Amino acid sequence: MPSEPLLYSFRRCPYAMRARLALVASNTTCQLREIVLRDKPAHMLEISPKGTVPVIQLADGTVIEESLDIMLWALRRNDPQGWLTPEEGALDEMLALIVEMDGPFKHHLDRYKYATRYEGADPDTHYAAAIQELGKLEQRLEASSYLFGGRPALADQALFPFVRQFCNADKERFTISAPKRVQQWLEDRMGTPEFAQVFGTKWKPWKPEDPITYFPAG
Repeated sequence: MPSEPLLYSFRRCPYAMRARLALVASNTTCQLREIVLRDKPAHMLEISPKGTVPVIQLADGTVIEESLDIMLWALRRNDPQGWLTPEEGALDEMLALIVEMDGPFKHHLDRYKYATRYEGADPDTHYAAAIQELGKLEQRLEASSYLFGGRPALADQALFPFVRQFCNADKERFTISAPKRVQQWLEDRMGTPEFAQVFGTKWKPWKPEDPITYFPAG
């Protein structure tokens, strides 16, 4: 086993993106293996048969295969920016909001963006429902600059990759109809150095013979 955690990831996946954000924030170095979704590495499927990213294998062989669990693992080891200790509210409240948005909002996002994959899905209906779900974030942003106070915390970092995905499906439509504070919050999150680290590099798909790619890059 390598001394650093081994991370299977896919650059554009919002779940993988949120995990990489936490690895950057916690100064956790991993061996990065960028995958191709249609040709997943055998070792990745061996340690995580469900075949989705992100997946991280620790030096002791422990496998963590849910993005939020990877975030919590990394930040509980080192959390210099205080993502787990928001200015307002508590960790449990952040986790509840993340789970809530990972459910209904992601449900409608998928059926809007990938309507042809879901029988009977009407993209306009699901777009309107997703916008309504964003109202929950807008309500929080009316009271403070971020979801749980005046500085970003776990909920902001875990949720904005999915709002970004929703925005990118039709940026013009999003600009017209999405809640304005949510738009500003998203723009702010995408302008951070952390986001540049997790998305600014296009890694080539990993092959067994390749030299090690470390993330974050030294």
